[in-house]
Amino acid sequence: MTAVAEIMDYDEVLDRFDPVLGLEVHVELSTKTKMFCGCANEFGAEPNTQVCPVCLGLPGALPAVNGKAVEAAIRIGLALNCQVAEWCRFARKNYFYPDQPKNFQTSQYDEPIVFDGHLDVVLDDGETFRVDIERAHMEEDTGKSLHMGGATGRIHGADYSLLDYNRAGVPLIEIVTKPITGAGERAPEVARAYVTALRDLLRALNVSDVRMDQGSLRCDANVSLMPKGASEFGTRTETKNVNSLRSVERAVRYEMQRHAAVLTSGGSIVQETRHFDESTGSTSSGRPKETSEDYRYFPEPDLVPIAPSREWVEELSQTLPELPWERRRRAKEDWGLSDEELRDLVNAGALELIAETVEAGAAPGDARSWWVAYLSQQANTRGVELADLAITPKQVARVVALVGEGKLTNKLARQVVDGVLDGEGEPDEVVAARGFEVVSDDSELQKAVDEALAAQPDVADKIRGGKVQAAGAVVGSVMKATKGQADAKRVRELVLKACGQ
Repeated sequence: MTAVAEIMDYDEVLDRFDPVLGLEVHVELSTKTKMFCGCANEFGAEPNTQVCPVCLGLPGALPAVNGKAVEAAIRIGLALNCQVAEWCRFARKNYFYPDQPKNFQTSQYDEPIVFDGHLDVVLDDGETFRVDIERAHMEEDTGKSLHMGGATGRIHGADYSLLDYNRAGVPLIEIVTKPITGAGERAPEVARAYVTALRDLLRALNVSDVRMDQGSLRCDANVSLMPKGASEFGTRTETKNVNSLRSVERAVRYEMQRHAAVLTSGGSIVQETRHFDESTGSTSSGRPKETSEDYRYFPEPDLVPIAPSREWVEELSQTLPELPWERRRRAKEDWGLSDEELRDLVNAGALELIAETVEAGAAPGDARSWWVAYLSQQANTRGVELADLAITPKQVARVVALVGEGKLTNKLARQVVDGVLDGEGEPDEVVAARGFEVVSDDSELQKAVDEALAAQPDVADKIRGGKVQAAGAVVGSVMKATKGQADAKRVRELVLKACGQ
């Protein structure tokens, strides 16, 4: 377990220091193939089955740029209000890690494809905070190291390590903010709100599945403190690969408190990478943080520069979808939401999911009910963010449609959703596999009703005598006999009819 360092009370931190943040978000693109080769870009394949000489860095293998990845990078830049470079190129970032078989990463250094943008994010109370974007550049992801036998999953204490190179070469966009100042006590909240807004934007652009639990969206959080009245930034630390929205907020807050405790005790902050521990909410030291000089960047000799024409950039700008904040304004009007209701849906991470479910065919009320009630409960139970549940808005809309068609009861629908969440397939596949379709044939229902009435003659007499509320007991018996697959409303009608009511 990570040893928790001494930290300062948060209010005292704010009395003494001003925080400065820098957020680097890595986004894996959902292209069919990798960045520089034709290997499949799919999550979850058997280790080392999606590799070739190019992504393994074998001698003589030459890369070729994935055009769809370049297109995605430009669309991301346009959505972030960035300028698109008229000319840019790749560079080699040289370093050795076991999960980078080439001993260098093909990336962009001083010539990114998009730069100088901004993203306005909405905080919990509805206030807007502008985060300035330094750049978004293209690169490739690394492989994955699995450290076996240890208690923490890290190399320290492990018995041995395994390497999976399937992820090596996956298209990656790194979005880097300019220093974020002026957030004060709300700095952790700003960090979470920014990553949340960015995730919503990327999902709307359909360039990534932005699954933080699977690593397709990862945040590196840089934190430093300035004494009140100072003008120079303090030494920063970089907490690597934070993989949930809540953890982004917790990691920033903890580092602010840790920095303050170190600085006020006469110590100095070491520029280093750090790891976030979900169980303790604390960070631990990783390795000294390199500077750009340490990476010995130089232009990639095997790839030609990229020069997007202004006509192409304009064409791509016309493909941008309705952006999340525009959708929110429309949803508020179309669904008759108050400011408070809208803010609650946004803070719960539900608004975009509800909107996409409506677009897939569900009524707004049904979509809202599923995401805010049952699915939110499931997210809490499973310990994941709502958007990270293993069910899509399209699948939720299909469940709603099955209920509307009378093929599922609400109770059965929840069980179907459970099946989808547990990886049993599409809603219709779960219905077929579990035999869940509603019994709607009147002849079958009448038979079940007759049997239930015969088994409860006293109840039947009460119904015949005008006590129609007693029908509930018979309906319950029929529902039990049909394993909940009968239409309860239709069963009640048949019960009352059979009893002359």
